[in-house]
Amino acid sequence: MRELVRYRFLLEQMIRRELRRKYKGSVLGVAWYVVNPLVLMGAYYLMFGVVFDVVSYEDYPLFLMTGLVVWLFFSQALLGAAPALIDQGALIRKARFPRATVPVAAVAVQLVTFLVVLALVGVVTVAARGTLAPALLVLPFVLLALAAFAGGLGLGAAALHAYFRDVQPILSAALLPWFFVTPIFFEPDAITGRPWARDLLAWANPVAPFVDAVREPLYAGTLPSAATLLYVVAAAALALGGGWAVFRRLEGELAVVV
Repeated sequence: MRELVRYRFLLEQMIRRELRRKYKGSVLGVAWYVVNPLVLMGAYYLMFGVVFDVVSYEDYPLFLMTGLVVWLFFSQALLGAAPALIDQGALIRKARFPRATVPVAAVAVQLVTFLVVLALVGVVTVAARGTLAPALLVLPFVLLALAAFAGGLGLGAAALHAYFRDVQPILSAALLPWFFVTPIFFEPDAITGRPWARDLLAWANPVAPFVDAVREPLYAGTLPSAATLLYVVAAAALALGGGWAVFRRLEGELAVVV
């Protein structure tokens, strides 16, 4: 972490360059990151709220959006971080700097766009549902834990992908079913009456508590449960510690394998 702070200028420049690259030649720019969840929201609202009518929530589009933006950040952060070292292979071979800067920058780019979109969704949700309440004060801590969780997994995925090029395709394949078992367009108790199944959906999936911890203050105006908050903190610490350990274990030969 001291190295990342020391090279913060390099990290900042990497983030700026990637943001410029993403929006170069784009008319809508960052608006694309709003369009994507809006399209998904419309599709899932039509499927689950109109055609099949399997769920019933007040302001269901807002319920969907508060979950979708969390998932999109998590999935895009992982998919962006995994190939980051390969993409920056020329720089890694030529210059000496903390290699962790590369995947951290990839996650940070997604974090910037996520915060912009979440701010827009949050303003609309709070205004529409009247959830301006003290519970919102917990949101920055949840978002910090979410960023640490995604960053830790991104570090591990980037290091592993540099050695084993199957990591990103495996992640891409795994994220699709993972998306459908994450409580984005439903709550576990709304689709099953079996306690073990509810617990499996709510706690076996490490992204589910993060979705709940963001949705509860914004959509419901209530504090997440103590168990949910403890879970997100523990998951963030484990992911960051584990990802950093994997990265440090493998970074010695990165200049050779990339």
